[in-house]
Amino acid sequence: MPRREEHGYSVYIVCSLTRVLYIGVSREILRPPRRTQDDSYLSHNCFPQPTSMTTAYLSLGSNIGDRVANIRACIARLSSVGRVGKISSLYETEPMELREQPWFVNCVVELEAELGPAELLAVIRKIEAEFGRTREVPKGPRTIDIDILLVDSLVLKERDLQVPHPAMHKRRFVLQPLAEIAPEAFHPVLARTARELLQDLGLEDGIVRRLATK
Repeated sequence: MPRREEHGYSVYIVCSLTRVLYIGVSREILRPPRRTQDDSYLSHNCFPQPTSMTTAYLSLGSNIGDRVANIRACIARLSSVGRVGKISSLYETEPMELREQPWFVNCVVELEAELGPAELLAVIRKIEAEFGRTREVPKGPRTIDIDILLVDSLVLKERDLQVPHPAMHKRRFVLQPLAEIAPEAFHPVLARTARELLQDLGLEDGIVRRLATK
């Protein structure tokens, strides 16, 4: 009898352990996989993410051909990308970096679109190509030039795109039209408004003359 009881007790222990192992393995199989940083990266980058409406300020410039017509045609083309909001006056501006070239006509426009920064840059380059823009001479003459100045309060530093534009705070031909339509537009890196940045400029930062309202 004692041996029979020991044998029964042993069988009971073995069955209990088997049941515990079975439950543990079942739970592990049914448990959802843990998310890792790599999983997060893949889900964010491999699947389309909804893009919300953004507000961007763009600087437009032209110094080849009919400069005013080029600017106005470019604004019309941008209206097919999103909603063009405020448009500054047109300004004739002195070339700043490569000075031996014709003077520019510049303005700043507000654009609302469901585009992220990279998508917006791709659209801008497509429009520039449509207008015959070439980049054979850095900072040289161009039929149309479109620079992204600000996109909401975004700060971005990539190889092909920096937001805010890294030189906007040094350029009167950018700040004067920007301050005209959005004086409180905020530079998130320098913590200054467009109006304050314009006030900070010295007199040597290029000649800017207003030409027309739009």
